[in-house]
Amino acid sequence: MGLKNGSTMGRFKPIGRLAVVYSLGSLGGAIAAGIGMPLPWMIGPLLVTSMLYLAGLADTVIPVKTRPAGQIVIASQVGVYFSPAAFAMMLTLAPLLVGMALATAVCAFAVALLLARAARLNLTAAFLASLPTSPVEAAIMAERFQCNPGPVILAQTVRIAAVVVLVPVIIYAIDGWPASAGLRVPAVFDPAGTAMLPAVGVAGALLFRLLRIANPFFLGPLAASSALAALGFGPFFYPSVILSAAQIVLGVWLGSTFRRDLFQAAGRLVMASILATLALLAMTSGVAVAIAFTLGFDWELMVLSAAPGGVTEMALTAKFLGQDVALITAFHLTRIFIFIPNIPWIIGLIHRYEKQRSKVADQGD
Repeated sequence: MGLKNGSTMGRFKPIGRLAVVYSLGSLGGAIAAGIGMPLPWMIGPLLVTSMLYLAGLADTVIPVKTRPAGQIVIASQVGVYFSPAAFAMMLTLAPLLVGMALATAVCAFAVALLLARAARLNLTAAFLASLPTSPVEAAIMAERFQCNPGPVILAQTVRIAAVVVLVPVIIYAIDGWPASAGLRVPAVFDPAGTAMLPAVGVAGALLFRLLRIANPFFLGPLAASSALAALGFGPFFYPSVILSAAQIVLGVWLGSTFRRDLFQAAGRLVMASILATLALLAMTSGVAVAIAFTLGFDWELMVLSAAPGGVTEMALTAKFLGQDVALITAFHLTRIFIFIPNIPWIIGLIHRYEKQRSKVADQGD
C-alpha cells in the first residue's frame, strides 16, 4: 500500500497498493454508512485515506485521472434535475445567485487578509489560498505570479475537505441525526435510460475539454445531462452502488492529497489554513442564514448554496440531504463562472499593488 520500503505492505506492486488503499477507503465508507454518517461513501473514504497518508502508512500516488471518472458519474446524475421548471426558477432567482457569489468573494477576501497575517503569506498567495476554486487552478495562478504553490495547494485542500465533512455533519447535528443514512435514489430503474447517462457524460466531458472550458469533467457532463432533461428525456438514475463507487473514487483521491511531507513542511500554515477555512465557512453560512430568513428559504438550502466547497461535492451533498440539487448547483456554477474569468485580473491587481508597496518600502529604507 505504498508503505515504507521493507514493510510487508510496501512490497505490493503499484496496482496492489492502489487496490489496498481503495479497499480500506471502501471499508471506511461502509463504517460511515453503518453509523448513519451523512455522505458516508465520500466522507468515510476521505477520512480513512487522509489518516493513512498523514500517518505515513501510505504514499502511493492516486492517479489524478481517477477523479474525472467520479466527476462524470456525479455530474451526469446531477444534470437530470435541471428540468424546464428548474431552469425557469433559476432565471427568476438570477440576482440572488449573482449576489451570493459576490458575497462569497467579499468573505474570501476578508479571510485572505487574516490568513496573510497569521501565516505570513503575501496577499497574492493568501487570496489564491482562500478563494473557493480548484486547487489545481489556484496553484497554476500562484506559479504565474511568482508565488510558492505549496501553501496554496495545502490551504485549498484543507478548505475542500473541511467543507465536505463539516457542512453535512453540522446540518445533521442541527436537524437531528437520522436512524439510518443512505443516498436517496428512486426505486424505479430504467436500464436503457441509465446506460445513456455515462455515454452522454463522457461526450460532454470530451467536448468541453476540446473547447478548453474550465473543469470539463464536471461542467461537460452536467451540461449534456441538463440538455437531455430540458428536452424532456428522463429523469434517469444510476443504481446506488454506482453512485457510491463514484463517491469512493472522489473521497480516496481527496484524502490522498493530504501528503505527510506537505503538512510537515507547512508548519504554522496548517493551523492557519484550518482557522481560515472555519472563518470562511462561518462567514458564508452567516450570510446564507440571514438571506434565508429574509427571503423565506430553507436555511439548509442556502447554507449548501453558499458553502465554499467544490461544486461536485456540494451537488452530491445536496442530493444526499434531499435538497434542491439543481438550485444549489446553480449557485455554485454561477460562482464558478463569475470567479474563473475574473480571478487572473484581480490577482494581477493585488500582485501589482504588493510590488509597488514593496518598491516604496525599499526606497524608504
